[in-house]
Amino acid sequence: MPEPDRLKILRNVLWALILLMTGGIIANLMNRRTERQTMLDSGHGWDKVRLVLEQIEQNYVDSIDYDKVTEDILPLILRELDPHSVYLPPKSLEEANAELEGNFDGIGVTFNVPEDTAIIISVITGGPSERAGLLSGDRIIAVDGRTVAGVKINQDSLVGMLKGVSGSVVHLDIMRDREMVEFDVTRDKIPVKSIDVAYMIDDTTGYMKLSKFTRTSYAEFSAAVPALLEAGMTRLIFDLRDNTGGYLDQALLLSNEFLPAGSLIVYMEGAHRPRQNFYADGTGQCQDIRLSVLVNEGSASSSEIFAGAMQDNDRAVIYGRRTYGKGMVQEPIFFTDNSGIRLTVARFYTATGRCIQKPYVPGDDLGYVYDIYERYEHGEMTSADSIVRNDSLRYETPKGKVVYGGGGIIPDVFVPVDTVGVTDLLVRINRQALAVKYSSEVADKYRSSLRQVKTLDDLNALLDSMDLEAGFLSYLSRCGVGVDRRQWAVSGDIVLVQLRALVGRYSPLDDRAFYPIIAAIDNVIQAAVAPQ
Repeated sequence: MPEPDRLKILRNVLWALILLMTGGIIANLMNRRTERQTMLDSGHGWDKVRLVLEQIEQNYVDSIDYDKVTEDILPLILRELDPHSVYLPPKSLEEANAELEGNFDGIGVTFNVPEDTAIIISVITGGPSERAGLLSGDRIIAVDGRTVAGVKINQDSLVGMLKGVSGSVVHLDIMRDREMVEFDVTRDKIPVKSIDVAYMIDDTTGYMKLSKFTRTSYAEFSAAVPALLEAGMTRLIFDLRDNTGGYLDQALLLSNEFLPAGSLIVYMEGAHRPRQNFYADGTGQCQDIRLSVLVNEGSASSSEIFAGAMQDNDRAVIYGRRTYGKGMVQEPIFFTDNSGIRLTVARFYTATGRCIQKPYVPGDDLGYVYDIYERYEHGEMTSADSIVRNDSLRYETPKGKVVYGGGGIIPDVFVPVDTVGVTDLLVRINRQALAVKYSSEVADKYRSSLRQVKTLDDLNALLDSMDLEAGFLSYLSRCGVGVDRRQWAVSGDIVLVQLRALVGRYSPLDDRAFYPIIAAIDNVIQAAVAPQ
């Protein structure tokens, strides 16, 4: 075949291939466009999000840190749902789970930082620090060679340095009685108490404070109650103030302790969760115990489930202020990178059918949080008449008591924020933590005596031997704080009770000293114990 004819054929074949390829590309583009349009027309909003992400991935001018973009996007998506659906990156999830599980890895001490140096208040009995020989009053100077005293280290950072994997060792430089001592402490699992204290207020009244509904709350409660019953308890004051909630099953178990068989504790329902009822089975050991429940604006979630169950079943008298108003149930969902989300899957309803979730606007986290400040602004913290009650959410208990939904549990007996004895001097003392700081000085002076304390009577006798008033007034003078004697006459007794409680914490009694002493100036406890 002549050369010109061969070239002509090759040109024709080449053009045909080009046309086929172009047609394929155009067809592919048309198909993609049709697919995208079909997705957009389907009405499924998530499809558009996927398309945008695909376009970024295929066409964006620079390289992308996909991990960072993902970590930034997920909180924003969940924020648009409700205030309690949250994304937790690995570290945050680990910390949150450790708190709720009732243990963490660490050295087992509680400490205070009154003057830029961490002072150990107490060591957990049987924990790693006690085994290593650490004592109340020890000052932590350095951790693994890094100085932490006198350098204004962030307290959370110090906690992070002391925590660590069980079995690992942390080296501590400790100042004890003006002498440097070194310790190697092997970290271990540290139990986190959810019941801060349980004791008898008088011959027949027990008191128990639950700070969180953790995995161990019911077990702790079950362990604490027999001693109170043996001591003569016929009435329990159960303190849920500032308890932000936790595990639902623990709220159910604790509610079951007080309710007769067949009582509806709570029910849950959501768009993808059919109604589920939870009833008491009648096996509780406290069904015959008179019950008073203390709540405030910091009581939320599981605290409100418990308080609502007691109120709606006419089982307890609720004292304090209106609770937070969290009536939603979060379900944990975990991912392979150790992150996870807590997704709201249902609302919970008390036995009378009320949902106590307060109003919210999706995405407006600030407005939701500032609700508490609004309560102060509108006078709700000092007057029961200022509490907003929605008549459309009015319910009645079996005995005819009127209760309201739509914004927390309204107590049966309102107790305002305590302003009795408050002066500018008291405000300054508390704002600058002067009582806390002075208590560490007192503890240093009486260290050996405090370590010998075995009972509250022992402690009170020791405290009575100290001239706390003269010592504290002298301390205020050293701090450059002028004392108006008229204001001290009004506020002095409050400060002295605070001092006694704070110094008591440096004894082996710890919270078993602090809470019984501070109860003397706690107006909610005083309202609950007052003759009805």
